[in-house]
Amino acid sequence: MQIFQQNKGQLNGLREKPFKLEKDIQKLVENNLGQVSGYKFIKSEFVVKSYRIDSLAFDEENCSFVIIEYKRDRNYSVVDQGVSYLNLMLEYKADFIIEYNESQKGTLKRSDVDWSQSKVVFVSPSFTDFQKQSSNFKDLPIELWEIKQFENDIIVINPVKKSQSAPSIKQVQPKGNSTISRVSEEIKVYTEEDHLKGKSEETVELYENYKNAILNLAPDIEIIPKKKRVSFVIKGKIFSDICIQQNNLKIWINLKKDYLDDPKKLSRNVSNLGHWGNGDYELTVSDTKNIEYILSLIKQAVSLHIS
Repeated sequence: MQIFQQNKGQLNGLREKPFKLEKDIQKLVENNLGQVSGYKFIKSEFVVKSYRIDSLAFDEENCSFVIIEYKRDRNYSVVDQGVSYLNLMLEYKADFIIEYNESQKGTLKRSDVDWSQSKVVFVSPSFTDFQKQSSNFKDLPIELWEIKQFENDIIVINPVKKSQSAPSIKQVQPKGNSTISRVSEEIKVYTEEDHLKGKSEETVELYENYKNAILNLAPDIEIIPKKKRVSFVIKGKIFSDICIQQNNLKIWINLKKDYLDDPKKLSRNVSNLGHWGNGDYELTVSDTKNIEYILSLIKQAVSLHIS
C-alpha cells in the first residue's frame, strides 16, 4: 500500500517507517483501542496458566472477550496459536471474569458473557499469503489486522477480509483434533446464510432488496452478521441493523432519540424498550413500497457516522 500527501495539487509518496519493536505496535493499539475497534481495553500482558496474552479486550456490543496478539516477524501459525488461545479462554473462563472485574471494578458474571462470540486478533505489519489463506475460514474466529506506520505520523490499519467463498473449518479439520473441534462447537461466527436459513423466498428477496439499497448509500459499507441481526458498518461504526424474521424485516437506525427527521412517522422510538439493534429507532417492513423514504432515514445515520 502506498500513501500520498497532497501539496499544492501534487502528490508526494510517504515513506513507510517500520516499527522497531512489537511493543511499539502493542502500545499504539492499546492506547487507541476504543478508537480503532470499539473494544474496551482490559489488561496488558494477561497471564493464564503458562500462557501470556499480549492484550485482553472486551467487546461490549457482543458481550465477549477478545484476545489481541502483536507480531513483527511472520514465522508463526496464526491458526495454531489462535485456536490454542480460544481453547484456553473456554477452559479458564473464571480467570477472564476475575481479571475483568478486578481491572474494571465491575460485577461481570460468567452468564453475562457470550462465549460463542469470542475471537482472537493478530496485529502485524504484514502477513504471508499462507497465513491469510490458512485463516480464511468463514467460521474461524481469528482476524488479521495489518498495521503500517508512515512518515508524518500516519498510521494505517487494514483488516484482512475473508473471501466470500471461504469454506468452513469443519470441512478440513483433521480427525481427532479435539482442540479445533471444541472451538468450532462452542464458538460461532455468524453468516448471512445463518440468518436467511428457513426463511421464505419472499423474505429473502425483501432482505436482498434492502441490503443492496443500503450498500449503495456510500462506498466502503461493510456487512457484519451478528448473533441476532445483520449489521451495516461504515468506518468501523454500525449505522443500521436488520433482523430477518419469517415474514418481515426489523430495521434499526443508529440515532439517538430526537435525532431522526421522520416526517411520515414510519419509525417508532424504542429507546425505553429492549431491542437487539443499535439506536433508538425501529421500523418493521414487509414490502419495498417505502424503500426510498426508509433509505433517506438510514442515510441520516450514515451521514452522522462518516462526519
